[in-house]
Amino acid sequence: MLSVFSGLGLGLSLIVAIGAQNVFVLRQGIRREHVLPVVIICALSDALLIVAGVAGLGFVISSAPWLVVVARWAGALFLLTYGILAARRAWRGGEELRVDAADEQPADGASNGGVATATRTRLTPVVLTVLALTWLNPHVYLDTVLMLGSIAATHGEERWLFAAGAIAASILWFTALGFGARYVGRWLRTERSWRILDGMIAVVMIALAISLVLPVLS
Repeated sequence: MLSVFSGLGLGLSLIVAIGAQNVFVLRQGIRREHVLPVVIICALSDALLIVAGVAGLGFVISSAPWLVVVARWAGALFLLTYGILAARRAWRGGEELRVDAADEQPADGASNGGVATATRTRLTPVVLTVLALTWLNPHVYLDTVLMLGSIAATHGEERWLFAAGAIAASILWFTALGFGARYVGRWLRTERSWRILDGMIAVVMIALAISLVLPVLS
């Protein structure tokens, strides 16, 4: 159990931070839009990377540093693009939450709980975005593959219990973030609120993109 709780604690310490992936999950949760697929993709991706790290993939990446450099530039380009799109949404506006009485007590059992966005995004673009935010982020490989993989190795035969704890941390966090975000939806009923949110997302995404390439440029 010590190995399980060690993996759980370290997993939460690495994942509970402001990042591109977390910001996207939060936004989808607030919009109440394709939350379950997004949560499943994030948690499953983390699980695959953790298993890969514990199984020894960390050694492969550490022996080929150029793979991390490529991941940095690809991730920075994607984050910059996403940040520009968020900035454009913030500038143009046009999004808001429409809240009616069904928000408190859904009469028809609708999955959105009575809250609908002015424009609903199709599932495919959402899935592609969360996949890119996850797999094009070099920090994911550094944290889940290299760091968790190397620390798990110190647990010897109990390294898979450590991995199980880290995977549990990922599942708990993304579930809480995605499905808990809906409770702040009542504060995001207006177009102005969404423009502020998208503006904050743009700042975070662009800042993350810059932070990714600074180590390469310095």
